[in-house]
Amino acid sequence: MIDNFKPPIKSRTTEELLNIVGSPKKWNRDAVYLAKHELANRNVDTSEIENAIKAAEKEEAEEILRKANKSYQISDFVLTPKSTLLELLFTWELKKDGYILKAKQQKTFRITLIIVILFVYLIKFIQES
Repeated sequence: MIDNFKPPIKSRTTEELLNIVGSPKKWNRDAVYLAKHELANRNVDTSEIENAIKAAEKEEAEEILRKANKSYQISDFVLTPKSTLLELLFTWELKKDGYILKAKQQKTFRITLIIVILFVYLIKFIQES
C-alpha cells in the first residue's frame, strides 16, 4: 500500500500513530492500516495500542456526554443573539447531532418565540387598523 498522506504515516511520531489507530472512525481506512503496520515495524507493544484505543473510546464517550448535556445559556442570547435565535428557529437536527438537552430546550423556546412574534404582529396589525 502506498503512503500518499501528508505528512507520510512513516514520518509521524509513535504518539500520532497511536492516535490514528485509536480513532479509526476519524481516519481513512488506509491511514489506520499503515499506522498499524508502522507501529508493528517500530515494535510498539500491543498493550500501548490497546490503551490508545481505550483512551480514544473514553474520549469519544465523554464527547457524546458533553454534547448531550450542552444547553442554551443566557450568555448565548446576550453575546450572540442573532445566531442563537436562528439556531432555535431553523435548526432541525440538534437531537440527531447528539445535543439532547438543547433539542428539548429548542422545542420550548421555538413555541414561545413563535407565540411572541405572532403576538407582536397582531398588536401591530390592531394598532394600524
